[in-house]
Amino acid sequence: MISASLVKELREKSGAGMLDCKKALEANNGDINASMDWLREKGISKAAKKADRIAAEGLAGILVKGNEAVIVEINSETDFVAKNEEFTSLVSTVLEILLNGNAHTMEEALQLPTSAGTLNDLIVNKTATIGEKLSFRRFEKITKTDGQFFGEYIHMGGKIAVLTVVDGANEEVAKDVAMHTAAMKPTYVKTSDVPTEEVEKERAVLKEQAMNEGKPAEIAEKMVEGRIQKFYKEICLEEQPFIKDGDISVGTYVKNNQGTIVNMIRYEVGEGMEKKEEDFAAEVAKQMGI
Repeated sequence: MISASLVKELREKSGAGMLDCKKALEANNGDINASMDWLREKGISKAAKKADRIAAEGLAGILVKGNEAVIVEINSETDFVAKNEEFTSLVSTVLEILLNGNAHTMEEALQLPTSAGTLNDLIVNKTATIGEKLSFRRFEKITKTDGQFFGEYIHMGGKIAVLTVVDGANEEVAKDVAMHTAAMKPTYVKTSDVPTEEVEKERAVLKEQAMNEGKPAEIAEKMVEGRIQKFYKEICLEEQPFIKDGDISVGTYVKNNQGTIVNMIRYEVGEGMEKKEEDFAAEVAKQMGI
């Protein structure tokens, strides 16, 4: 009988999934070193060696069923792997698991059951199979009411994914809002969503700019208010000029269709992550042992 502590020890040493570790130990009568060799022969322990690599490529995806939807980003090291059928299948599988599960945090999501053990085990096993570091970066699951509509939009084959929720209006309006969001990168839905400290920081910078232009204090204050409105138009979805009709804002467009924007989530693959700088000549030299 293989103990849980032995499985845990092998898992920590190899980086392989729980089920693979159990199989390895069973095949080698509980011998840790022999089990490590068994995992290496199967290519499974490769995943652990890739832990420190940078995975900033990948795909973002969306799955909608009824009144529930989930959006996810899963990363790979290269764009080549991101287009691989095994990787795209993994993204689809993770979306299904998340939609059918009841996870609210990444920690809970990684413990969701799959055919390969936990979701974390599935990612680790796929890392070994595909041969690159894979990373389940983030997700969000949303539930809407019967009177609301999801808008989903995938751009550039999964490099950008947007999920919106509109109350009232219709699905077409919700998708228009999603497409606009993909292009214009708003950070917040409405002005009241912007944290006070962020507004005050911007206000201080704008006032300093106006003062540096030699404006009197009272004029500078008025200029700041005008520029704050421009700031909102840059970062707030409702305030942005609608991409299909620049004469009205997105908020007005939705309102004209008897609706309001409830939520917006925009994932751009690799945003905010350090990207590996490829040096082809150095890579070739390394391969040739130069």
